[in-house]
This record gives sequence, structure tokens and C-alpha cells, in this order.
Amino acid sequence: MTSEALQKARAFEAQYGPHIPSGERPAFHLTPTIGWMNDPNGFSLYKGEYHLFYQYHPYSNEWGPMHWGHVKSRDLIRWERLPAALAPDCGYDAAGCFSGGAVEMPDGRQMLMYTGVQRGRDADGFIRDIQTQCIAIGDGVDYGKCELNPVLTGEDLPEGGSAVDFRDPKVWREEDGTYYAVIGNRAADGSGAILLYSSGDGRKWSFVRTLDACHNQYGKMWECPDFFPLDGKQVLLTSPQEMQPVGLEFHAGNGTVCLIGEYNPAGKRFVRQFVQAIDYGLDFYAPQTLLTKDGRRVMIAWMQNWATVGAKPYHCRWFGQMSVPRELSVKDGRLYQIPVRELESYRGPCVMHHNIPVSGEVNLPGVQGRMLDMTVTVRPIGKDSYRWFRIRVAKDGEHETIIRYRPDQGTVKIDRTRSGLPHDIVHTRSFFVRPRDGEIKLRLVLDRFSLEVFVNDGEQAASAVIYTRQEADAISFEAGGSVLMDVEKYDLVFDEEA
Repeated sequence: MTSEALQKARAFEAQYGPHIPSGERPAFHLTPTIGWMNDPNGFSLYKGEYHLFYQYHPYSNEWGPMHWGHVKSRDLIRWERLPAALAPDCGYDAAGCFSGGAVEMPDGRQMLMYTGVQRGRDADGFIRDIQTQCIAIGDGVDYGKCELNPVLTGEDLPEGGSAVDFRDPKVWREEDGTYYAVIGNRAADGSGAILLYSSGDGRKWSFVRTLDACHNQYGKMWECPDFFPLDGKQVLLTSPQEMQPVGLEFHAGNGTVCLIGEYNPAGKRFVRQFVQAIDYGLDFYAPQTLLTKDGRRVMIAWMQNWATVGAKPYHCRWFGQMSVPRELSVKDGRLYQIPVRELESYRGPCVMHHNIPVSGEVNLPGVQGRMLDMTVTVRPIGKDSYRWFRIRVAKDGEHETIIRYRPDQGTVKIDRTRSGLPHDIVHTRSFFVRPRDGEIKLRLVLDRFSLEVFVNDGEQAASAVIYTRQEADAISFEAGGSVLMDVEKYDLVFDEEA
């Protein structure tokens, strides 16, 4: 039976969502039906289609009591909007249905596992959110909450674990039929840990072990975990809060961390070997992955930052968007990511320029636009290096977004200072790239309200939200010194009425 709260949310989004013109949204980055979106949830394959849920407050473009929005896709690019899947309508989730995962069950139904939040005052009078884990089971559209909810509470935590910071289950099912979930928690030392739980039926769960813990090294609370094998390694993704900057690898605040290591399935023991940021840009948080029908590990994330959520356009009827889904691989102990190959199906005719000498500023015929997939390869002329190279996109006389490479420092910098955002927030970020004798390859995926940069075939990625007016579509290239440049550019073409 659909609750009154869920019926209300579904009626609201059905009434107001269709009236947002397509041109006011990104063309191929997912946005909420109406209102607010944050973390991706339940990114999963169900009955041959890709389902994605998301943290959702339909009634305003501000964060509020969390619902689950819902879409599905056949190709990970074009999404069909479905009715909201969950609303906060029970005592154990009255303060919100927070992040979680989804998995197909042997009987053909889909199970959602999410964090239910109850709000109350402690002995000192302060408001506290008690977080528990809950189950809902359904058919891909309608979901009924389990009579055993909550299925995990503070009583199921290891010694020293926090019931206030116990959230974001990512669930999967092994070949032997056992369900597993990784859940974020704050340990006794006040910093983050990732806990592993198991279940035979998806309803009764038990603690297995702590997979990894922060020990105050990488931020504090570890949110939104994901855990999966990839290319002979095991990967643990998490989004720490209260990060301290570490060189150019990690920035302050809410960040993302990829831990790569070895895993013993028998003993459920994970040993980390490598640590890196996931995305080096300005807007990327809470990534979640799935395994595609053809065996690829694909990741999507909230393309936003908690520190910048106030910098939204005036009178926008939606807020928050997802990154383009990315194919993952591990090479030499490093996470690589590139846009899913399905994006290439939406490419228009190619514009190619080879061996273009650049000294000063250059504009190329056929190279402009706000919905494109463009790869730029730069190399020094002869033995002489160059001081810097810049690409300016979403450009007119007033606006621009800049990608700059400095071979002497080995850094790439993203600068959206003049990208139309209405507040003085963090607008630049730099990161190190692996030296290649002055050569660099930059793939830019540009949508109406975002830029994603993939460096050297996916060694690093950097994302940024931009709100530059759509008429700003010029692109220019500039070098401090002399370089040769190749450009391969495709417009991305969508029938947005389909």
C-alpha cells in the first residue's frame, strides 16, 4: 500500500516536473524530476535495465526530508523518470530515507536497503539523528517496507561504534546466495570506519568485521562506501567528511577516497595497498558503482560539493546533477576512469585538426559548443618545452572556464571563476599528473551546466559545475611557448523530446 506521504510526493513531481523545459536542464547529465537531488542510491541492474535512485527533496531546491527519486535506463545515458520510490512515512525513517543500495533477489523482486533516520533530543537537550538500516522490497516501481525494519540498529554495531553516524549501506549478493552490505560508521576514536555485514535472506543481518578504518588519517566520518573486485584488486570507495588537505591529492572538507588492495574472501579481510582521490575537480561526491550486463564496472556520482550548494541559479526549479557514468579499471595500483562507451552513440560528425602549431591564442573552425566530447593532445615542438597550455571553454566576452597545464610543475588546473556562479566560493583546483615529456592528453565532456576532464586516458578525472549562459559557446587554445596540438571534437546530439 502506497503511503499518503509517498502519494503526495508522486503527485507533486508528476504535476510540476514535466513543466521544466528541456533547455533549462543538462542534456545528458541526470537531474531530479523537480526540486533537490544529492547522493546516487541503488545504482543497480534489475531485470536487464539499469536503475538509479537518488536522495531527493521534491518540494524545494534546498535539502529537506529525504525521499528516494527513481529513474531507469537501457544505456546509462538516457534516463526514464519513474515515480518516487520511498518517502519518510514510518517512525524509524520519519526524519528521512537516506542513502543506500539495491539488489535483485532470486524471486525476481528488487530489494532496497537504506538508512532510516529518527530525530530526538539527548540528555543535554541537543537534537540527535539516530541512524538505522532498513529494507524495502518491490517490483521496480512500487516498494513495500519490511515489517522487520529497522533490520540493523545501534545494537548491531561493534564496540565503540556510533549509532548517530551509521549509514549508507551498499548491498550485493554473492554467487552462493549470501547478501553482503558495506556501511559507513564512526569508530571509537572519532574517525571513520567501513563495516561489513552479511545476511542469508536480506532481512536478518549480522556483523562480520571492520573492513578498514580511518584512524584520523583521511578525514573523519566515512560515508557512502562501495566495495568490489576489479582487475585483480579489491577497491573500496568512500567519501570522508572533515578532510584535511594533503598536498594536491586531497582537499579540505568533504572529499572522496579510493583504497585499492587485496581481499581474502574466506576471511573477509581487506588490506589496503594504495590510496588516492577519486575525482580532482570541484564537484564530485558519494560515488556508487554497478556491474554492467557485459561485465564492466561503472561509477556515477553526485556532481556537486556540500560547500557550494548555496551557489545555485536564482529561481532554478531543480538542483543537483549526476556525473556522466564512468567505466573503471585498475592499472599499476591506480584507478582509471573514462566516460561509458555508450556516450559515443550520441556523437555527431567529427571535426579533426592535426599538428596545429599553437603559440599565443588560437581558434579553430568547427570547434565550439556547449554539448560536446572533445579530445585535445598537446606536445612540445622539438626539445623545447613550453611554460603552459590553456583551453578556454564556455566562453564569450564576459565568461569562460579554463583548463591549464604546466609541464614544469606537472599540474593541471581547473578554473571556473568566470563560469556564472553567483557566489564567491572555491573556484579553482590544481592536481598533479604523471609527466610525459611535456605531452598531455585531455578529454573534455561539456554539457550545458558542467565540465568533466579526463587526463591521459583516464589516469585522473576532474569535474566542475558551471552556470555560464548558454550563448557562451566559444572555445580557444593558448600556449606560453610553442606546441603542436591535435583536436578531435564531436557535438553530442540528443532528441530531448524522445
